[in-house]
Formats: sequence, C-alpha cells, structure tokens
Amino acid sequence: VKDGSWTVLQLVEALGSCLENTDPRTRGRGIQLLSEVLLQCYSLLQEKEVLHLVLFYENRLQDHHLVIPSVLQGLRALSMCEALPPGLAVSVLKAIFQEVHVQSLLQLDRHTVYSIITNFMGTREEELKGLGADFTFGFIQVMDGEKDPRNLLVAFQIVRDLIAKNYALGPFVEELFEVTSCYFPIDFTPPPNDPHGIQREDLILSLRAVLASTPQFAEFLLPLLIEKMDSDLQSAKLDSLQTLTACCAIYGQKELQEFLPSLWSSLRREVFQTASEKVEAECLAALHALSACLSRSVLSPDTEDLLDSFLSSILQDCRHHLCEPDMKLVWPSAKLLQAAASASLRTYHRVTCSVLPLLLEQYTKHPQSSQRRTILEMLLSFLELQQKWGHVEEDESTLLSLRAPICSVVFSALTDSSVQLQLVGVRALTVLGSLQGFLSPSDLELVVDHLIHLALCEEDSQSSEAAMEAAGSLAPIYPKVFSGRMVPRLEEELQSGQWLSLGDSQRRHCEQEKESSHDHRSLRQRCLQALAAVSTHTSIVRETVPVLLQHLREVQKGSKAGNAQDMVSVCQSLHRVALQCQQDAESCWYYHQTVVPCLLAM
Repeated sequence: VKDGSWTVLQLVEALGSCLENTDPRTRGRGIQLLSEVLLQCYSLLQEKEVLHLVLFYENRLQDHHLVIPSVLQGLRALSMCEALPPGLAVSVLKAIFQEVHVQSLLQLDRHTVYSIITNFMGTREEELKGLGADFTFGFIQVMDGEKDPRNLLVAFQIVRDLIAKNYALGPFVEELFEVTSCYFPIDFTPPPNDPHGIQREDLILSLRAVLASTPQFAEFLLPLLIEKMDSDLQSAKLDSLQTLTACCAIYGQKELQEFLPSLWSSLRREVFQTASEKVEAECLAALHALSACLSRSVLSPDTEDLLDSFLSSILQDCRHHLCEPDMKLVWPSAKLLQAAASASLRTYHRVTCSVLPLLLEQYTKHPQSSQRRTILEMLLSFLELQQKWGHVEEDESTLLSLRAPICSVVFSALTDSSVQLQLVGVRALTVLGSLQGFLSPSDLELVVDHLIHLALCEEDSQSSEAAMEAAGSLAPIYPKVFSGRMVPRLEEELQSGQWLSLGDSQRRHCEQEKESSHDHRSLRQRCLQALAAVSTHTSIVRETVPVLLQHLREVQKGSKAGNAQDMVSVCQSLHRVALQCQQDAESCWYYHQTVVPCLLAM
C-alpha cells in the first residue's frame, strides 16, 4: 500500500472472506490487519476511500466484543486523516456514544476512544459544536467510572478543552462537575517501578485545572472545598485550599457571596489551630486570593459591596487578639489581617485604619521590651505592605495621619536597652525611609542622628552593624541629608577622637560607654566601617573616599599612634566602597581616578 501498488480498498476486497467469516476471532484478525495498515498509511488516503472505510468501521461497532478493540484502532487512524469528509467526525462519535459501552473495555481500548475524541476536537471543532450539548453528554457517559490514571489525564484535558473552547454544556453542567469532582481530592500513589511515570502531582494539577476552569462549577465546588478543608487529612486540606486560590482568579462576587461566611470560618479555624506551616501558608494565600477577588469585582448600583462586610468579619474576629501580646493567637491574627490587607489598596486602607492605631496604643501600654518587640514587629509587617503600593497618598493614607506616633514608637525602640527591640526598630526605620514622602525633614535629621549613635556608641555589634546597613540602604534615597549630616560627623569623630555626637546627655552617655567598653581604636574602626557603609550614592562616595584616603596617609606616615590593624581597617573600608561602586558607572569611574593612583603610590 505504501509503495502505491495496492490501494487500501483493494486490500479490503482481498481480506473479504476473512472479514465476513462467521468466527469472531477470524473476523477480528482481519480487521486488526486492516487497522494496522491504516495506522501506517492514513495520510495517503483519498476522500472517497475514507468515506467507505468510515462506513465500514461504524458498521463493525455493532459486531462481537472481541472485534471492537481492532475497530477502535482503525477509527483512531481515520480520525487523523486530513481527507476526512465533513460530517463524518460527528457520525463516528455518535456511533461510539451509541454502540460502545466504553467503561467495560480494557484500559488501552478506552485510551483509544479518548484519543479519537481528542483528535476530532483538534481538527473538527465547529462540526462537533454543531452537536450542541449532546456531545458533552456523550463524553460524560464515556468518562463516567474511569479509574486508570493514564486515561484520567487525557479525560481531564478533554473536559478543560470543552470548557475553554466554549462547547455547549447545556443542562449537563452538574453532571460534568460530578463526573470529574468524584476524584477530588486525588489519593493516587504510583506503584513501585511504574513504567508510565505518572505522579500524584500530575493528576492533582490536571484535575485542579478542570475544577477551577469555570465559574459555572462554583455552586457545586465551593461546598465540596469547605467540606474537604475540615477533613483530618492534611493532603486533602492543602489540595482544597490550593484549588480555592485557583478559583478566585476567575470567580466574582456573585459566585462567592453565599459561601463567604463558611469559607472565612474554615480559614480562621485552620490558622488558629493548625500545627502545620504548610496549611497555614495555604490558608493565608487563599484569604489573600478571596480578598483580591472581591476587590476586583465590578458592582452594579444595587448590589451590596461584599468586600466591606467580609473585611468587617475578619477585623471583628482578629482585632481583639492583637491586644494580648502574651497570647498565642497574636501572630495568627496578625497574619490573617496582613493576608487580607495585602490583596489590594482598598483592603490595605480598610485594615490598617483599624489596626495601626490599635498597635500604637498597645505599644505605649506595654512597657516590657519583649512585648513591645512583638507589637513593633506586627506594626513593621503592615508598614512593609505599604511599600507594595509605593507612594503614600496624602488624602487616603492612614499612615500619614499617624506619622508622629509611628516615628515616636520607632525612635523609642532605637534607644531601648534591649538589643532585639533595637534591631526591629532599625528595620522599621529602613521601611519608613523607603516610603516616599513619609518622613519630614526634621524626622530625617533625627533618623541620621539615631543611626550615627547606634553605629558608633552601641555596645552590641549587632545593633551597630544593623544601623550601618540601614544607613547604606537609605543614603541613596536621601543623599543630601546623609552627605550633609552623617559624613561630617563621622569625619570629625575620626579626626578628633572627641565625642561630638548627639545632645549633651547622650554625649556623656557615649563617653562613659567609650571608656568602659571601647578604646579609641575600636571607635575609629567603627567610624571607618560606617563611612564605607554609607557610601551607596555617587555624591556620598565623593565625600567619603577623600576622608578614607586622608586617614590612610596619616596611618602610613605614623602621625597617629596607628598600627597594622588601622591600616587593615581602612583598606577593608575602601574594599567595601569598591564593591558598592560596581553598581554605578559614575562612582566606579570616580573610584578608579581617585583611589587606584593613591594606593599604587603608597
């Protein structure tokens, strides 16, 4: 046949006696041979040949069950023919739906039926859509009861295509949902040495793509997800939560409305009670997705805004736990509020205008450092969310109205005796500095003074290093303030060894600390480190590099009671500046022109 010396129809004639034999096994062998030829030669067939073969094979679907597998192989070959005349795809599928009880076939033969459907959906979409909802119903009957994972992957893909390509589901939406959702949650474990390599995760993702593919499934799916969230099986919980998150991408307010109270109650319970970080993370992701979905929903004038009532119930159930810094529900509550707040600018304003004043009030109420640290960390996590939205808008920001108390709380943390509280304070300071338009000029001067104090005076090296890091990340945002206020202070300190830092009382405090814990050398080292740390902007590099080089020359001349350690410290600072300059061509060029000749000369 391939060489063209025989046509397929001549082959059918030659096989005649075999195809018409009264013994089904003999007939089966004849059809098998013909089907194997077709699978190799389907691309050579003419339209007239395809027509005859399709009619012959459709007729054979009523034959003995031993013959059916070979008939299906032949139809699979014909479903790949480009020369298939219009109308035959519909005719073949109708015959299969009518004559073949698919689920009584073996796995391979069922797979063949799915392949025929997939091939026709790929090439004859418009014809199949002409069948209307009958096509969907026929497929539901084919798939109903499928158990083999290899077949399920193909069947799930067909359902996704039915929905994605807008085939008519008609009155069969619930039936289509039932026939796929009965596998949820997937509990398949691949057998050892499985040659097919199908993993549980493949099935989970494939089924999730079906369940989360249309809002039409919402009324059936959401009760199922709520039920499985309450299951004792962690895998079922995780799968339900991830599926809910996926659904939120395509649902609107209408689909969620009836189920919001139950969904919130399940999510809250899991976060408050679970010992599993995975379950907690998925609950928070789902709450974020729900809040984002409600934020996106377009409302008509007469519909209720569900976002507002949803956020009200979250605030009502979580807010009071924030007033109990020793209680175990503080962090779970804060995390739930953050998950909702991070969904959109609307949710952020709604949650923070309720939560931030409360946290500031709690901070002043609780004098212990450990409790203050917890409260400040929660405050910090809400401030970090503001970074996501960028610029602080005058008219609608809770933050700006609370600027004074927020700054006061953060500054008080920086001067606290607890190192852990100081460290959270420094992180909060960095975030506040990164919010454009938040800090006033006088606040900025205070920020710089606090950072100098922590960098040079603080006995604990953690606080000192954190302050230097913070100076480095804020300097590019406020180069004028740092080059005008911090660099001269550090230079003076380096030159004199006198203490010229903050107010008189703080100066005395520092001098006592200096006598007790630092000699002049370690202070010099800190100044050198701080000069390097703050060199993160071209204009500042032009100020700090000359100071470092001058100090290097003095140490080399021995005009100071210097030693090898001093030399090493300056070079380490210059090295740090060089690394920071790599990001910026102008700084880099300046460094090459200024530092390299000086070092070579030395």
